[in-house]
Amino acid sequence: MDLDAAAAELDCHRSRLSRIENGRGGAVAKPSDVEKLLELYGVQDSTRLARLLALLNDSQKPGWWESLELPPGLDALVGLETDARKESTFEPLLVPGPLQTPHYARAVINAARTHRPDDVEDLVQLREGRLQLLTRSDNPLEMWAVIDENIIRRPIGGAETRRQQLRHLLELGALPNVTLQLVPFEKESHPGLGGSFSLLEFEDDPAVVYVDSMAGNLYLEKERDVRRFVRAFDLLKAHALDPDDSAARIDRAAKESTP
Repeated sequence: MDLDAAAAELDCHRSRLSRIENGRGGAVAKPSDVEKLLELYGVQDSTRLARLLALLNDSQKPGWWESLELPPGLDALVGLETDARKESTFEPLLVPGPLQTPHYARAVINAARTHRPDDVEDLVQLREGRLQLLTRSDNPLEMWAVIDENIIRRPIGGAETRRQQLRHLLELGALPNVTLQLVPFEKESHPGLGGSFSLLEFEDDPAVVYVDSMAGNLYLEKERDVRRFVRAFDLLKAHALDPDDSAARIDRAAKESTP
């Protein structure tokens, strides 16, 4: 069925239906639009109708991050994290964003020297909000983080900030929904040398891979791309220390930072 025929069934102009389908121009579907379209397209499953209406209702609620000034593309990541069931992330250089303390986050953001003071505070607040996804009472985000050992050695923000960050990692690693592994220095090479990435999995929707770089944010959804990163993360887990040994090494690094 072409756009004109579908729009005629809704008794609206084709441009409105096009904007609804493409998420552009501020056009918002009404519950009656969803019901009519499903009937038109032959969908009779009442469970699917209820789910789509719930999604429509949720889409009208502003995200907790939308009042913040964020770099392009980052808001999409936070939206995905908020809806995700599980996030598997690898970081070779920095503590993953949701696991950063405010002092550590501020030091990392200021090091870029590209943000205005107000923007820095928004980005720090964003990291605090992402942390709350791990500690919320209703369906907390499950996170499996693999990080390179050099992260716990580099004194970003100074020795005290480093110590606080390492203690924070130990506290989060003790949560039942957080698993933390360390790729030790003695591993000369490993599958994560290509850079950081996050694999986001959902209850009902296909997984998405997020890759961050100086050139911008990349989102991968094709099954073959996602499968490649799933395999890479499985290999990284195999190369890394187990969670108990990882915690022990982080604990030793924290004690070394104590004056």
